[in-house]
Amino acid sequence: MTIYKPEGSLLSTASNISNLKSVSALYEAMNQGKILEAMAVTCDFNHNLIVDLGCMKGIIPRVEAAIGIDDGSVRDIAIISRVNKPTVFKITEIKKDQNGNNYAVLSRKAVQLECKKYYIDSLSKGDIIPVTVTHLEPFGCFVDIGCGIISMIPIDFISVSRISHPSDRFYGGQNIYAVIKEIDQSGKITLSHKELLGTWEENAQDFNIGETVSGIIRSVEDYGIFVELTPNLAGLAEPRENVYAGQSASVYIKNIIPEKMKIKLIIVDSFNTDRVIKSPKYFKNSGHINEFTYSPITSNKLVKTIF
Repeated sequence: MTIYKPEGSLLSTASNISNLKSVSALYEAMNQGKILEAMAVTCDFNHNLIVDLGCMKGIIPRVEAAIGIDDGSVRDIAIISRVNKPTVFKITEIKKDQNGNNYAVLSRKAVQLECKKYYIDSLSKGDIIPVTVTHLEPFGCFVDIGCGIISMIPIDFISVSRISHPSDRFYGGQNIYAVIKEIDQSGKITLSHKELLGTWEENAQDFNIGETVSGIIRSVEDYGIFVELTPNLAGLAEPRENVYAGQSASVYIKNIIPEKMKIKLIIVDSFNTDRVIKSPKYFKNSGHINEFTYSPITSNKLVKTIF
């Protein structure tokens, strides 16, 4: 299973570099059915993908560029968007062009079918997997779960602390972890992320009453201001003028109430800063979870995810 990773994982490995070093090495890789990775450099007029193999050119015909291209369930943007990015493939044939130069015919689809059969189809709800962020939309974060096969983390599943857009939490190309939330009858996978970022108590244990700490203002309401202390922990600050969502803040911790899952704050200062996306702090990043209970045992409210 370890070979079926998100695209970009193989590019700089010693074995991949060795397999691309010569024509004879490419022939050997083809005969052994090896999965390789190289940079896609062009998408031509017919949406064939041109790949730089170093010692020769590689061509991924349009219908071999991804599962679903041939039946229209996957749009051609999936091919176009590979340009200037690492792309997985198998070599199906090495031929000569009209000038007598070698070129390789490649298939990305063959790799994806193998990945699906031997890896993705064996996954179950609650499995934690490494993924790579591909692009962000207002409703969710799209990720590569293996060999360019895409799944999504809906925005509500990214963290407990609410965000206005997935770009508040992630950026394209970022390597993160996710847990499988649902698998529908067609095999479509929906992911979650927040269950890996710790419970209320695990996050709250880093804070103490009387401390002044940093935070991010997530929303401003008539009754108070929600300030994110960690992606899975937010507190409510008393109303204050000239405070806006997205600002950084220094906040005084007035009280911590586990039974109500509340942290009462006072904003000391708020200010605009350049946004820096930090790597998530994971409390769990491998294995399997059957359930996740966010709320403390003493809390009057139960917040729980069942996988």
